[in-house]
Amino acid sequence: MTALTLSTAGAATLRADALVVGVAKGAKGPVVAPGAEAVDKAFDGKLATVLETLGASGAEGEVTKLPAPAGLKVPVVIAVGLGSVLEKDAAFDAEALRRAAGSAARALAGSKKAGFALPVASVEDAEAVAEGALLGAYAFTAYQGGENKLAAKDKNNGNGPKSPLAEVALLGAKPRDKAFKAAAERAVAVAEEINRARDLINTPPNDLYPESFAAVATAAGKEHGIKVQVLDEKALVKGGFGGLLGVGQGSTHGPRLVKLAYTHPKAEKTLALVGKGITYDSGGISLKPAGHNETMKCDMSGAAAVFATVVAAARLGLQVNVTGWLALAENMPSGNATRPGDVLRMYSGKTVEVLNTDAEGRLVLADALTRACEENPDAIVDVATLTGAMVLALGHRTFGIMANDDAFRTSIHEIAEEVGEASWPMPLPADLRKGMDSPTADIANMGERMGGGLVAGLFLKEFVGEGIAWAHLDIAGPAFHEGAPYGYTPKGGTGSAVRTLVKLAERTAAGDLG
Repeated sequence: MTALTLSTAGAATLRADALVVGVAKGAKGPVVAPGAEAVDKAFDGKLATVLETLGASGAEGEVTKLPAPAGLKVPVVIAVGLGSVLEKDAAFDAEALRRAAGSAARALAGSKKAGFALPVASVEDAEAVAEGALLGAYAFTAYQGGENKLAAKDKNNGNGPKSPLAEVALLGAKPRDKAFKAAAERAVAVAEEINRARDLINTPPNDLYPESFAAVATAAGKEHGIKVQVLDEKALVKGGFGGLLGVGQGSTHGPRLVKLAYTHPKAEKTLALVGKGITYDSGGISLKPAGHNETMKCDMSGAAAVFATVVAAARLGLQVNVTGWLALAENMPSGNATRPGDVLRMYSGKTVEVLNTDAEGRLVLADALTRACEENPDAIVDVATLTGAMVLALGHRTFGIMANDDAFRTSIHEIAEEVGEASWPMPLPADLRKGMDSPTADIANMGERMGGGLVAGLFLKEFVGEGIAWAHLDIAGPAFHEGAPYGYTPKGGTGSAVRTLVKLAERTAAGDLG
């Protein structure tokens, strides 16, 4: 894991493998950002001119490497684009700083130590740079670099993956200031838990299945003082969890419902989080078409986000009770699998006619939502890679927010935007509910095709207790990134929604949500 230090050294005296500075996109070319004054001086005040000569513009995510001149203790200077400057002396957006730091950290893979001299005008800026660098330094290499039997003397034959940047030295912060220290500690805790979620999402489904996921949660609970309860198949049968059992019955890996409870002795509020944890989704009997199966290990991203958030809350010692529910199952086709047309009796007692076994996430979430509501939390949020319809509506970088309370939905949207996670509030039109009427059961698991993401939200709403503020985050778009890395976002699992949920927990602890 990449280490973070608040350096007392200046940009000219820091000893490291590289020094990162910011460059903005000005009206007449690149503009050197605050924090890089000593570096610009070492270039005789011509750093912007040199960068422009090399084709740099200061555009967001742009990375330019330069040999360091005399006067610096580092061999390399990395200038990273921050985007446009709106006006003179304007503060840089936290997300711009976060993305720039992430881009630089990715470019520094294989390095031992790098100094980050990006603009740090406040504690919030320092935290954004730290968080971006730690997230950008992420790499999932657990299954790479194995022994090359054809070249035993060189296991990787020179082609193995580079290790992530080992240490981030943050310049411009105040190492002895309590606020800066706290910001650094928060950045480390949140980034490490996001990266833990990414690891889980990227783990192949032959190694990550309900039982093994539950084991990971149990181990983390022991480490961080979180009470963990795991309901196995026998307990699920005894409890009548028909949704989880129905989805999981086609697999040799049985389903699990995992409860993680972080409590604080002075907490006045309880926040419940429910995560969809389909460790692999084949679609079941309603098999997915060719080309849609390869990334379905990511269908447990919601559960990974919930798990990471509960651990982060414990590490930060937040004065709020946070309970996480991981609804874990593997959706497979077999002679034992649920068939289209089957009727399941859910934990709530409602019956559901299964019209499509690939609409399985809402079934496991329904059971977990009902169980979570029994404990009367002050608010409940579920997180799921639930529908392709939400990707069609909002694209690959934005998640949708639905809720039974407009004010709660607005709060979550504002929080997500504040922490740099793109989101959009979505409605729950009552007229779409009729499409889920079933002649056989209380409700069907499918409704109208158009507005399918909203239909799924309406289905979940049926299983939320009266008087409990509830929100549903459909992270199907941003949870797994298949393109080239950008900013602090890697290829593969992203850890989407963790930052939003952690901030929601902090707001709840502070009493800012009523």
